[in-house]
Amino acid sequence: MFGDYRKESYSAPVNVGEEYKVKIEDLGRDGDGIARVEGFVIFVPGAKVGEEVKIKISATRRKFAFAELVEE
Repeated sequence: MFGDYRKESYSAPVNVGEEYKVKIEDLGRDGDGIARVEGFVIFVPGAKVGEEVKIKISATRRKFAFAELVEE
């Protein structure tokens, strides 16, 4: 019971393989672009602040995800 509640409360609003069009809002400490989907942080290597890009989710963690740029 308790384990199910905790797992559900931390589920990411994105899944590996999904694509989104996002705006890069900030830079992470390693220079990765940072975007958000439903407030959920997504790190996008190679993206610059202010860019609107198409991304594909490559990995998810409990509090953030990683994505790669997709050519349009």
